[in-house]
Amino acid sequence: MTRTPDLSTAVWRKSSYSEGGANDCLEVSDDHPGIVPVRDSKRPDDGTLIFSASSWSAFTAGVKRGADLHAVG
Repeated sequence: MTRTPDLSTAVWRKSSYSEGGANDCLEVSDDHPGIVPVRDSKRPDDGTLIFSASSWSAFTAGVKRGADLHAVG
């Protein structure tokens, strides 16, 4: 059974790719072993996506490389 992590005390930071703008901002919380919670900074109460740490690392590495993030493989 998968448990939903308690994020009530999570410390959130904006993505460095947000460029300080008001649109398209993600927030991540770093203090959760094995997982990376992600949410929309404009609508933090609308829910959180939970990624495995390895999946998040692969995603961010792809962003840094400029990978086509729309490709499904």
